[in-house]
Formats: sequence, structure tokens, C-alpha cells
Amino acid sequence: MATCISCGRKVKPEEKAVRFQCPSCGAVTLWRCEKCRLFGRNYKCPACGFTGP
Repeated sequence: MATCISCGRKVKPEEKAVRFQCPSCGAVTLWRCEKCRLFGRNYKCPACGFTGP
């Protein structure tokens, strides 16, 4: 099961989560849960340090 990069919570299959490559380096697949997307919580790429909303 995937983990949200912003809050660290497990992402459930039925949740409206999003999976994407880091926009800066593209080396890491990042997951964000529905709540973090809704509230625009920041995330940080563990590979390159890029931060985004």
C-alpha cells in the first residue's frame, strides 16, 4: 500500500489519491492523499529536495 508523501498516512485504494513523478528530477514516484491535495499541503521529494504544493 502506498504512503502519502505529505502526511505519511497509508493511501487506500478507494481514495481519490494521485500518483506522479517528481516534477523536478522525475526519479521518484510520489503519492498524495485526497486530504493533502484538498488542503494544498506541501510535499518534499526525498531524492532532490524539491518542495511543492
